Amino acid sequence: MTHIGYYLGYAFVAYLLGSIPTGYLWGRVRGIDIRTIGSGNIGATNVMRALGKGPGIAVLALDALKGWLPVFVAPRLSPELDRVVLQIITCVAVIAGHNWTCWLRFRGGKGIATSAGALLAFLPGPLLCGLAVWLVVFGIGRYVSLASICAAMTIPPATWWLTRDGMLTLFTTVLAAVAIYKHRSNIQRLLAGTENRVGRKPA
Repeated sequence: MTHIGYYLGYAFVAYLLGSIPTGYLWGRVRGIDIRTIGSGNIGATNVMRALGKGPGIAVLALDALKGWLPVFVAPRLSPELDRVVLQIITCVAVIAGHNWTCWLRFRGGKGIATSAGALLAFLPGPLLCGLAVWLVVFGIGRYVSLASICAAMTIPPATWWLTRDGMLTLFTTVLAAVAIYKHRSNIQRLLAGTENRVGRKPA
């Protein structure tokens, strides 16, 4: 198999791993379709609102784990491949799997936890900068969506600041743009003042 074949193979496996709809499956085990409750999203925040903190935290951890696993493991299984290229490919594929899962007609989550897990294995420094911003914004406003958007916007400049690598900065810029795009309905609700806050009812 050529190197291109290996890259494609890892991308396919990473997509399938990312496509496992953790929140949806957890809801089904509890007898509900999470897509019909709350925001209709299959991610950890909506699971937490619908099923409680325990299931929400579990889904968050599992979504992060499925992002981390292929990005961490692939370079160690094939050290002959370009590590950075391989990690970019697996990172993109696993996030795409979560965001557009083939098991739910290519409708999935927003990719924040899965992106965090992938970046933990690839660019932990920029991820920690984004996490710090997430904690501050969430602590002030109690909006998970706003905190996630601000964290996504932080990671590209943090990547440039820490690495001075144009390709990695462009890569994280694309990831941030996708994350913000997936939050477009949340942005509309934030502007309208109807977005849910953790611990509070919407206006």
